[in-house]
Amino acid sequence: MAATHEVTNQVPDPFGHDVAADPTLLAALHRAGAGWAEEDLHRLGVLAGSEQAWDWARGANDHPPVLRTHDRYGHRVDEVEFHPYWHELMRTAVSHGLHAAPWRETRPGAHTARAAKFYVWGQVEAGHTCPVSMTYAAVPALRTTPELASWLEPLLASTEYDFGLREPHGKRGLIAGMSMTEKQGGSDVRANTTTAAPQPDGTYRLVGHKWFTSAPMSDVFLTLAQAPGGLSCFLLPRVLPDGSRNPIRLQRLKDKLGNKSNASSEIEYEDAVGWLVGEEGRGVRTIIEMVNMTRLDCTVGAASGMRYGAFRAVQHATHRRAFGAALVDQPLMRNVLADLVVESEAATAVAMRLAESTDQALAGDEQAALVRRLGLAVAKYWVCKRGPMHAAEALECLGGNGYVEESGMPRLYREAPLVSIWEGSGNVAALDALRAMARQPAVVEALLGEIDLASGADRRLDAAVAGLRKQLGDTSDLEYRTRRLVEQLALAFQGSLLVRHGSPAVADAFCASRLGGDHGGAFGTLPVGADTGAILDRVRP
Repeated sequence: MAATHEVTNQVPDPFGHDVAADPTLLAALHRAGAGWAEEDLHRLGVLAGSEQAWDWARGANDHPPVLRTHDRYGHRVDEVEFHPYWHELMRTAVSHGLHAAPWRETRPGAHTARAAKFYVWGQVEAGHTCPVSMTYAAVPALRTTPELASWLEPLLASTEYDFGLREPHGKRGLIAGMSMTEKQGGSDVRANTTTAAPQPDGTYRLVGHKWFTSAPMSDVFLTLAQAPGGLSCFLLPRVLPDGSRNPIRLQRLKDKLGNKSNASSEIEYEDAVGWLVGEEGRGVRTIIEMVNMTRLDCTVGAASGMRYGAFRAVQHATHRRAFGAALVDQPLMRNVLADLVVESEAATAVAMRLAESTDQALAGDEQAALVRRLGLAVAKYWVCKRGPMHAAEALECLGGNGYVEESGMPRLYREAPLVSIWEGSGNVAALDALRAMARQPAVVEALLGEIDLASGADRRLDAAVAGLRKQLGDTSDLEYRTRRLVEQLALAFQGSLLVRHGSPAVADAFCASRLGGDHGGAFGTLPVGADTGAILDRVRP
């Protein structure tokens, strides 16, 4: 066929860079005393920026998991088949310790190092990070029951990815899931109706259902059920110690908006065998630390997606020309791109600070624990809320090319709302922040004390904090105003971190736009005078 035209002005593939070459991320890593992890982080970053990793992500999403309820003889098997590239993604995550390394790592900053890796590798493909996150979060819940922890923790923290339904003792490593919500309750887990009947051998028999169980191919699950003493937490393996299948029936896989590579299922327990975790009647309290860990990952995951979106938008605009000039040099596009980078860096700064506070809290720092308690709820609400808007604008920067699946941007766009829904949607996260302030007033002064470390450095931040204190003192219609109050807390927290630790150009643009009132409702409305060149240099490879 004769050539009809010459292909020009096309953007090169976004491969061949180190995803970990992120100044905000690396600075946070070192502040937390986790510089020892930088070399391994860069190795992971180079892989994350490779064409091979891109192919793994594409293949795992183009060929989603398939449920096999029965074998060819009619026996119930309840297995989920995955594309080989899913296993490559999982193997990489586990071998780099993204799942549970901090629980066996004795060096300082272990949770920060792990969060940094989660942030870098999550930019490749977000679906597989769900079971990775749940495995990470399962350990503190299991530690409430030492005999279970001593059995399972070494396998959960193993860097061996060993897929397949086999008895846990016979595996080189385990993946954990969580199974909480039911049809009638959703986030209101106290409305759960699944029952757990105690047995003479110390186990329980569970009967009931779960409406959302992600990663149903996991080896063990933490679940909630009504025991004689009230709502309680239980551990259920897929395969029992005698090698038989635990009767956990996978009814169907969810057909989701995004997160296509990851299986999410509806399940039923038909006298499934479980072990009590914690005490009867204290299931929510037992599970809450697991939820806090996964909420941290929601925040880190949202920041990861924003960084990827900002990188792709800037990379495209750098190489694409329109109307006689590179897109990146055209003032209005430059404003949009810089605004995306500002939002991304603010998200990264607060996510990594919360990872650092996790390290500090687990080391016994009570002040850090208070900052983490409120800061995590606030950031989970705000950062995850910003993700979908950020993804939409980043996609639009690529024009029609961004709307095409081959670009990878539609996957980012579909993925973005999930972390705002998972582990409590916006209202649940905002009300959790309000609940923390009401039940534990010290968390308010702890977070404000953290924010005040930047006092006097930026007049706009100081004014915003003064206004925030006034809002906190007004208790009228408090629940109705919760979203706005939590948003203001999040913005002040982000602004303080950027003023103290961030790029001066980014900090100035953030305070001028997010705190100074000189910002429109859309990205690309930074005030005149923002140092867009210095801001864009933060994301260029």
